[in-house]
Amino acid sequence: MVKKLGVVVMAALLVLYIWAVGQLAVTLILSGDAVAAVMGAALAVLPLIAVWGLVSEVLFGVRSERLLARLEHEGRLPEHSVPVRASGRPIREAADAAFPAYKAEVEASPESWQSWLRLGLAYDASGDRRRARQAVRRAIALARNDRER
Repeated sequence: MVKKLGVVVMAALLVLYIWAVGQLAVTLILSGDAVAAVMGAALAVLPLIAVWGLVSEVLFGVRSERLLARLEHEGRLPEHSVPVRASGRPIREAADAAFPAYKAEVEASPESWQSWLRLGLAYDASGDRRRARQAVRRAIALARNDRER
C-alpha cells in the first residue's frame, strides 16, 4: 500500500511538472521572439516524453500486478521464502542461493510467462532491478500472447 501511495504522489508531482513545463513552452512559443519560440518548441518535447514515461510505467505496474495476482491464484508463487533484513529488503546471499532454480525453470520452458515472472521475482530479490524488469516485461509479453491464441 505504501508503494502505491508513493506512485500516486510521484505521478501527481510529474503531472504538475508536465503542466508547468508545458505552460512555459507555450509562453515561449507565443512570445514573438524567434529564439524564445525555438526554445519553447524544444521545451514542448519534455512534457511529451514525461507523459509517455508516466503512462508506460503505470501500465507496467498494473500489468505486473495482474500477473502476480494470477500467479498467486494458480498457487505458483515462488515457494522459497527469502529471509529479509529489518528494513524489509531481502538478504542478498540467500536470494542468490535460490536464484539458479528459477533460471533453470526458464531455460526448461522459455515460453512460460509464469517462469519468467518468477525469474523476475528472483532477480528482484537478488537486487538486480534491471534484469528483474526485463524478465517481468518478457512475462507480460508472453501472457499477452497466451491470451491472443
